[in-house]
Amino acid sequence: MSKLRFREVQRFTQPWVWLLLLLTIGVLVWTFGFGLVEQLVLGKPWGDQPMSDVGLVISAVIAFAFSLGFLWFFLLLALTVEVRDDCVHIHFKPLKRRTVQYRDITKVEACDYRPIVHYGGWGIRRGRKGWVYNVSGNRGVRLDFDDGTRLLIGSQRSVELAAAIETERGR
Repeated sequence: MSKLRFREVQRFTQPWVWLLLLLTIGVLVWTFGFGLVEQLVLGKPWGDQPMSDVGLVISAVIAFAFSLGFLWFFLLLALTVEVRDDCVHIHFKPLKRRTVQYRDITKVEACDYRPIVHYGGWGIRRGRKGWVYNVSGNRGVRLDFDDGTRLLIGSQRSVELAAAIETERGR
């Protein structure tokens, strides 16, 4: 088994992201909750072209399930970066894994970047400057590869990550 030299786990912790997510879910739940009370409890048809009671209940259950599922998925999202003695492991849980071999790297650089301008935001993205895996902030480590492509790994500990990769590359 390979030896671990560096490990960082990052999650979406920006307050504005959570506020937007919870507001969206709250509006959806409140809207359907209001509709259910209006139509089923008070007996008033909800909307200009009301659904049947069964249709409204089914729609509300689907909306609530979708909201909880999306919230659960967002809670699972995490970027884990590990520098091991054999390669760099990147796992954007639960979506994608990527392994980078040291022999393919030509340059390692800790850098600042502009997530929205350079890559269109956070997550797994492809921009004009190559691929990026990031969840927050504007610091990371850029890897240049021998085939001319680039990869940016977002990191709150970018200098330490770059040093760990350089150390392993030099072995």
